[in-house]
Amino acid sequence: MEVRFSPDRISYKKLTTEELRSAFLIDDLFLPDNIKLVYSDVDRVIIGSAVPVAAELKLEASRKEMAADYFAERREIGIINIGSNGTIVCDDTEYRMEHKDALYIGRGTRSIIFKSDDFKNPAQFYIISYPSHKEYPTAHAKFKDAEPQKLGTAKEANKRTIYKYIHVNGIKSSQLVMGMTELEEGSVWNTMPVHTHQRRTEIYLYFNLSKKDALVFHMMGEPDETRHIVVRNRQAVISPAWSIHAGAATQNYTFIWAMGGENQDFNDMDVVPMDKIK
Repeated sequence: MEVRFSPDRISYKKLTTEELRSAFLIDDLFLPDNIKLVYSDVDRVIIGSAVPVAAELKLEASRKEMAADYFAERREIGIINIGSNGTIVCDDTEYRMEHKDALYIGRGTRSIIFKSDDFKNPAQFYIISYPSHKEYPTAHAKFKDAEPQKLGTAKEANKRTIYKYIHVNGIKSSQLVMGMTELEEGSVWNTMPVHTHQRRTEIYLYFNLSKKDALVFHMMGEPDETRHIVVRNRQAVISPAWSIHAGAATQNYTFIWAMGGENQDFNDMDVVPMDKIK
């Protein structure tokens, strides 16, 4: 497990491009036959992926970083499959995971195993985990059953659909909030005007960038002193509570958003007026 310590709101201003990327960008997810995990000191979030190809993969706890006998001993987990069909086995229960299905795994689940239906076209599981102080039942959300929320306009290049999976009015959790946003063709902007939310972290995973040379310019930093990180397909960005998080790409795309902290209200955000952004 890789461990990251995040720069603060002062020191990030002096970082080089590579230092900024090393601190906030995760660019090596979704490796075949591998579970990749990054432990961040920002709200103690763990970001990762599992791609079972030749065999099933089991999610294990790291004794050094987690001091736990099993991964979900004191944690909850949100998972979205961005690959082909697969299965997640939680203790003795199997959950069939189709493309863009979500699974919430509650604290206390001892065994978590990932499988693919077709090893030539494997499932690709995106994993987010936060500490949990209460047990909630494991719950499966199918993409086809998700309630869409339409936002934005083609004129502003941000016409998009939001799908909420884990939230106060959906799957219950201790602190995790998780969902997905799809941009329509011709739309490239997400989350503009920008905002911060002092009460929680947010992680973006960008995917469905179909062109090989497509990229996203992800905006971060304090509103009056922003920076950008170039992000490519299936890469994730960590956003501390003090940082804005928005992006514009060379084509439309999909991104998974996940939040954890002391407030699960989706609309709890501090919007930044456009004339205050620098």
